[in-house]
Amino acid sequence: MRYTGKIDRAEDRKIRQSNTTIYRCCHLPIWIWVYFLTPGPLTFSLFAHGFSRWNLTWLLTVLCGVFIAGYFEQLPGCETRPYILRFNEDRPNPLYRKVCYTFAWNAAINFALLNLIGLIYAVFTGRWIMSQLYHFAYFPILAIVLVLGLFGKLPRVGRSTKNEGVERRYFYGTVWSVTIAQTVLLILWKALPYDFAHSFAGSVTKLVIYIAVLSAMGLAAWDGKLPRTRPILPGEVIRD
Repeated sequence: MRYTGKIDRAEDRKIRQSNTTIYRCCHLPIWIWVYFLTPGPLTFSLFAHGFSRWNLTWLLTVLCGVFIAGYFEQLPGCETRPYILRFNEDRPNPLYRKVCYTFAWNAAINFALLNLIGLIYAVFTGRWIMSQLYHFAYFPILAIVLVLGLFGKLPRVGRSTKNEGVERRYFYGTVWSVTIAQTVLLILWKALPYDFAHSFAGSVTKLVIYIAVLSAMGLAAWDGKLPRTRPILPGEVIRD
């Protein structure tokens, strides 16, 4: 599909030579969340049964690792100086960017896909198998994402940053779509009466709304109407 939405032009952007302390600190919660979500079954247990000592242990581990990595500038957005100053410039993609964005793709894809499968299954069978999905399907999907990341087959995870001006829009478009759809689904799950939420009508309602939000946000991202989802032409420079 040919892109017909908005673009960013070089003359409208200014170069950023350094990242402020606030800017760097604001990226820490992003990576804390990404790595906190990595053990999918444990995350499912958190939302299904509440915070446990295992969640606390993992959270403390993630906090320690993320703060150390951030201090040593081994997290995207936590560098004192932006690594990518000019989009579409052919520069080596650092290992920490490859690792971080691979796990970020897992957080975006894995949960959204399993929840979609679980909703579809509930609609057609009347049974909820979310626990089974997270215990038996999450890690195979994680393995696939990690392999794709290892071979540089995911946006922002390749050997070079040459296509960053386009690949970033795929990443942020996915993040916008999945985050908002998942949030809406969680609200529905908690807000709807228990009997209705677990009925056929409730399952259909959640599935339709979930797909509608994913689709609407995806289309908005494709059209460049969401932050950081516009393609950046060769030679343009980074700014917030």
